[in-house]
Amino acid sequence: MDLSSLLFLLQLLSHSNTQQPGKTPENPASFIITDCGNGSKCKEVSGGLTIDANWRATYVMSQDQQQKNYCNDGGAWTSVCSGSGEECAKTCMIDGTENYAETYGVLSTAKGSITMRFSTQSMRMARTLVLGCTSLRAAGTGTTCSSLKTGNLNLMLMCQNCHVVSKELYTSHPWSRMVVNQNTQAMWQGEKYGTGYCDAKCPKDIKWVEGQANIKGWKADGEGSGKGDMGVCCPEMDVWEANSFAQAFTSHTCNPLTSKVCTGDQCGDTSANRYNGFCDKDGCDFASYRFGAQDFYGQGKKLDTSKKFTVITQFITQGNTNKGELIEVRRMYLRQDGTLIQNEPVKVQGLDKKADSLTDKFCQANKDITKDQNSFKEHGGMKAMGQAMKNGMVLVMSIMDDKEDKMQWLDGIYPPNGSVDKYGVKQGPCDPNSGDRQNILTGNPAAEVVFSNVKIGPIKNPTTANKPTGIKQKRSTYHI
Repeated sequence: MDLSSLLFLLQLLSHSNTQQPGKTPENPASFIITDCGNGSKCKEVSGGLTIDANWRATYVMSQDQQQKNYCNDGGAWTSVCSGSGEECAKTCMIDGTENYAETYGVLSTAKGSITMRFSTQSMRMARTLVLGCTSLRAAGTGTTCSSLKTGNLNLMLMCQNCHVVSKELYTSHPWSRMVVNQNTQAMWQGEKYGTGYCDAKCPKDIKWVEGQANIKGWKADGEGSGKGDMGVCCPEMDVWEANSFAQAFTSHTCNPLTSKVCTGDQCGDTSANRYNGFCDKDGCDFASYRFGAQDFYGQGKKLDTSKKFTVITQFITQGNTNKGELIEVRRMYLRQDGTLIQNEPVKVQGLDKKADSLTDKFCQANKDITKDQNSFKEHGGMKAMGQAMKNGMVLVMSIMDDKEDKMQWLDGIYPPNGSVDKYGVKQGPCDPNSGDRQNILTGNPAAEVVFSNVKIGPIKNPTTANKPTGIKQKRSTYHI
């Protein structure tokens, strides 16, 4: 199975970082977006992408300054950090990256295009890139740090070598994602070196939290990561999560609306306290396959995932003004030939007409049918999502797999023990082992994703969106 991409809107932890930059200078990967937010003319904005601090080397230098003594090695904290988390952060330097292609498999392949390879010689794990506010402000704009309410967000997607490699290995689909996060108050080290990630899952695998190491309770997983007692929560809008067989866009709200460090029940990371935490982990999702439009999206279907297309997302407010509350998130697609495809409407019990977008009524109707708790509403619904977006967003991209759930929440049977006859359980047509990490690494280590032609601006004629151009299809390549 080939994965296209995932785009989130969320907020980035905006606390300063006490760490000092390391000996290796930072040379961010270049990236360009198109800003159509002011006036009638669009302009290109150049920025720099920086790797998430979770994947950076952190160390202290030996007395002779000839050797690096690492603070975290293979996901486990070393003797350098035998004290408190605060002491560890003050002691450890965080390294820059001189060559993103060599170190992380991240290449600025063309104008406004970034390629991320799933597996490199040095790492076979998730990687996250942040397009920081600082680099854009230096270019004279605050584009990706501004609100997207009453606006369009367009992006072109392509996934290379992510096809089914054999029946034995089923399908191979590392999880690509593009994320938009708030990071307007982070200091130089924080934004430049990628510290401060958060989302509505309140992840506990973040190594550096609020200027301290996440040492307490940390358990390494043996694969370069681990989990500590602290998680980091913030609102999240999954604008695009998909592979060739299924796709969804999902809103996750939180209370409070800003980023928040959690511990214990606040993180909501067990089935017993899932709905007691700061954030709505389930979210309100529009998933075409899940809700009955099974002939709409996929290879050879109405929206043919064997070809390139542009994803268009619109954020609609009350009165269509920036001051109005967010009331709807719409989705459209633009084929390479310029044909506009509307999102396929689905019939939902309890609604007067078919639905093709995210609204509070749509979310409530689905929760009523599935009998799931409406945590989205409890955390403020669409209004809260709009308030979170008002603080501004920056762009983040990543490519990863899903070790725990093997992507079944997107394209298979979820929850795993759910009945396929129950509404909303069958998310897609994929086998439970299709997203297994070892299958991906063994069967398709050359998987990569390309993000390009990102365009932000007011809601106008969707056919003015950037059309996919300039990338030739290879025989072994599927394009999104």
